[in-house]
Formats: sequence, structure tokens, C-alpha cells
Amino acid sequence: MNSILKIEEVLMFLLSIYLFSLLSFKWWIFPALILLPDTGMLGYIVNTRIGSITYNIFHHKGLAIIIYFAGIFLPNETIQLVGIIMFGHSSLDRVFGYGLKFADSFKHTHLGILK
Repeated sequence: MNSILKIEEVLMFLLSIYLFSLLSFKWWIFPALILLPDTGMLGYIVNTRIGSITYNIFHHKGLAIIIYFAGIFLPNETIQLVGIIMFGHSSLDRVFGYGLKFADSFKHTHLGILK
């Protein structure tokens, strides 16, 4: 992936850390939960089509932002946390080249083919 895109994703990950710091949760909650969106991969147990759907739901930044703002609107810090974790995790994944999945293969992403 282009270096400037990686820098952009790193900055978005840092934004998620900053937004987390505004919440009242203990600091260790962020690293404890940051890999939780990868449970979306469990859909691959069924097949690649279902796996790509579940993975993409758990890694969709737009959905993460909607959830975060729903938490602000309600106001509910736990909902905000869910959005922040989804957003931060997705940004970090994209730094390493893991993008949203196509239905044909786990390695076929919107960023290209994983090696």
C-alpha cells in the first residue's frame, strides 16, 4: 500500500486512542479490546461468502463512526467505546494491508491480494 495511505491509517489509529482517552474507562481496556473485531472472521467457518460479510461488518469504518456518534447522541460511553474500538482496529488492520474482504477469498481485499 502506498506510504501516504499507511500514514493516514496510522493517524486514524492515533485518533481512536485520543477519543478513547476522553472516555472514563481504564487505560488497559483499549489494548484488551483492540483485537475483538477479529471475531468477525468466525463467519469463515461457514464459508467465504458468510465470512466476508461478517468480517466486513466488524471492520467497516463507516459503521464504526455511526456507532460512535450514536453513543454520543444517547449518551452512552460503552456504545462510544464499541465505535472507537471498531474504528481503531480497522485502521490498524489497513496499516498492515488487511482490507475489506471479497466473497471469493479471505486474501482478496479492497486493498489488493494479501501475500
